[in-house]
Amino acid sequence: MSTGLGRLMSMDLRPGYPEPAVASLLDEWQAASTNSVWLRPGDWYHPAVEALVEALTDARCPAAAAERLGEARGRDGISIGETIDDLSCLFDLWGTAPDVTVLRAVSTGWAVGNELIPGAPPTTDPRSGLVTVPYLVQRLLETYGQADRLGTPASATHCLVLVDVAIERIDGWQKVARAAAMGKVLTETFGLGHPVATLGGGIYAALCARTADVGPVRAELRHRIERTALTFGVTAILRRPPRIWVEPLPAQHADAAQMLHDLSR
Repeated sequence: MSTGLGRLMSMDLRPGYPEPAVASLLDEWQAASTNSVWLRPGDWYHPAVEALVEALTDARCPAAAAERLGEARGRDGISIGETIDDLSCLFDLWGTAPDVTVLRAVSTGWAVGNELIPGAPPTTDPRSGLVTVPYLVQRLLETYGQADRLGTPASATHCLVLVDVAIERIDGWQKVARAAAMGKVLTETFGLGHPVATLGGGIYAALCARTADVGPVRAELRHRIERTALTFGVTAILRRPPRIWVEPLPAQHADAAQMLHDLSR
């Protein structure tokens, strides 16, 4: 049992129990999040976090507070992945996992808040935290240029690993949740800074060196997708098992760029 939950269990946990219990859980949540998943500690606090803690400690449905928090995070430019990881820290302390109602609420709120941002950086997809297709096209241009300088075809040095988790007919909040889950999976598998792009519609592409054995990567991706789907409660909106395959690079960069755009949805 976590330290924060242990302290809370020593208090009166009936609806409307004392304010110190709320403050205790709030402090524990901030510490857990900023020490693990939150990128910039100075921008963690928002009144919506307090409303969510109060909803839990008052034994009220937390969905409305979660939606308010999601909207605040989206408006502040926080990615959906970081938002859900932060939410998970709270529920870990509470001794449970956020159910699909809470995940839907925070994702819906985030989508609304994110739409209020006048413009987003063109290199990053805010829903998944992965790079955009134009950015991956630029990285491919660098790859082809380096291959030309070495006198080796880019198709001999690199390839694309494609991941397809698409299913038909999912709504807006489910698309946000899917993007967040897959952003987490792909970042954990390939590492921060690796050129992995979202192509839209549940398809993702990672630029990889051909020297690497992609067999273990495919196995790791399948394992992480299954585990994350279960943890986030999004098994119904991800293709399981996913389609994962290696796409050779064409001889020319222009053809590679066209291929990515053809795969994009």
